[in-house]
Amino acid sequence: MHVGVYGSGYLGTVISACLADFGTPVGCCDTDSTRMVEMAQGNILFFEKNLKEIVKRNVRCGRLAYSTDVEAFSKKNLVIFLAEDSAERLREVVLRIARHAGRPITFSLVTPVPVGTAASLERALAEAKLRASIVSQPMFFTDGCAVEDFNWPDRIILGTTSNEAVAAIKQIFHPLIMRGVPVVVTNHETAELVREAATAFVATKISFINELATLCERVNADAVNLSLALGLDKKIAPRCLQPGAGMGGVFAESDMDSLAQLAREKGVNLKILTAAREVNTALAENLVAKISGMVNSVQNKDVGILGLAFKPNTNSVAGSSSIRLAQTLVAQGARVRAYDPVALTDAKLELNGTVRYCETAYAAAEGVDALVVGTGWPEFRTLDFGKIKTLLKRPIIFDTKNLLDSVRLRAMGFQYMGVGRG
Repeated sequence: MHVGVYGSGYLGTVISACLADFGTPVGCCDTDSTRMVEMAQGNILFFEKNLKEIVKRNVRCGRLAYSTDVEAFSKKNLVIFLAEDSAERLREVVLRIARHAGRPITFSLVTPVPVGTAASLERALAEAKLRASIVSQPMFFTDGCAVEDFNWPDRIILGTTSNEAVAAIKQIFHPLIMRGVPVVVTNHETAELVREAATAFVATKISFINELATLCERVNADAVNLSLALGLDKKIAPRCLQPGAGMGGVFAESDMDSLAQLAREKGVNLKILTAAREVNTALAENLVAKISGMVNSVQNKDVGILGLAFKPNTNSVAGSSSIRLAQTLVAQGARVRAYDPVALTDAKLELNGTVRYCETAYAAAEGVDALVVGTGWPEFRTLDFGKIKTLLKRPIIFDTKNLLDSVRLRAMGFQYMGVGRG
């Protein structure tokens, strides 16, 4: 079966490359000819661990092709994944592809959409007298782990009324189903709601542990060990129960915005979601308050930040707690220097020249009153902290990710502060 993926952004690039890695012939289509040429050469516009190698490998062996010919793309593929990062042109794209196809096809709707979108698209197809099945198929990728998330998903969600469409999607994802990945078949509205609800639930967990982290600091408890103990409870699980600087990500805010908007429209008050978002938003202010306490006000002070990506192994800064922290520091009069292994280009677009960007972690540490670990890049664990101590104006480290060895650093003479650690 030839499979098509429409979209060349984050979702489209990940999905087309990973499907091709199953051994499936995949055509990726977009109207941006410059981007298609770049991707065919293996030049991806963003950083994602292992993805570039997968793209190059599958282009080289002929399983992955890029095209701007929407008509040929529509006629060739029986199943087409709608994987643009934004739903702005979704209706137009669906109708255009269905007209060119000239026969019944199956659309897998991966683009993040509000509840009711699939039903609306089905009505548009019926009004245009076009035959196509739509499957609402939310996928759950975390920046920096997208390839792993695709190949080892917790579940496959299929929202549709078509048994034939379910069979076609199951055939494509046979390698995962054979591994025991569960498939949940439901209606469109439930599948669309799953993405937003999952994001909101993770935000609630993270906000809850961050509130407990504040309590831990007051009672001399350790939030990392508390998280471990709670996470070992099979009813809770540890992955998203870690204190830190908050929750971020490409689609996190939009998912929660969409869910909150849906609840308002239906007259439902999601108090826990509202509270979780308030906690998440307030974390940057709380962190700056702690830094201010360590350096006696951040005004006219120099602060170095290690990491601007919202998490390791990605260049995405969407919803990044490090970006919010930098913005809050600048707003309160601090001078900020920052380093990130891959996210500086994207960060510059967000921070608009308010921050000095450094080529190394050591340059970010030079002459600052406090050094902040903002992203949990593993390389920060292996820095030469003896050298860093000589570069800092004051030997102060604030670790928002609880990444570093606090015992060792304190023994070296650093004033170290983590999140939720006594």
